[in-house]
Amino acid sequence: MHEKFIGHRIRILNNLIKREIESSEHFAYAQSITGTNSWIIAYLAQNSDKDIYQKDLEKKFSVTRSTASKVIKLMVQKGLIVREEVESDARLKKLILTEKALNMNEAIKSDILKLNEKLAKGFTDEEMQTMQNYIDRMIDNINS
Repeated sequence: MHEKFIGHRIRILNNLIKREIESSEHFAYAQSITGTNSWIIAYLAQNSDKDIYQKDLEKKFSVTRSTASKVIKLMVQKGLIVREEVESDARLKKLILTEKALNMNEAIKSDILKLNEKLAKGFTDEEMQTMQNYIDRMIDNINS
């Protein structure tokens, strides 16, 4: 009976996606990073024209402050990001990708695109848009 619960099915899909990323073609190139690190690197690279802070990662990835803090700390230790003080507020630290992470980003982007193609296989554009809308609504339902 529990296999009909939406959350259970999404959890299975999440586990499969994580496994797929961690066994992808370029993931071995970046063995020191987790699947979560790769999503953060991709997000920071995609938004390199903006100042991104820890609170932005918390919101984007729906994680707690402590989780985001731990992930950022580990990514700093791995040499993937640096925290840079902001002139207007010394308490704020914007997150900037290192050269090492920027080099990994192209490989990560390739793997993410391949994963997306695999996930979307057999769906029409309209079905994909409808699914995106359903997922966004579920996220909004939980966040409200």
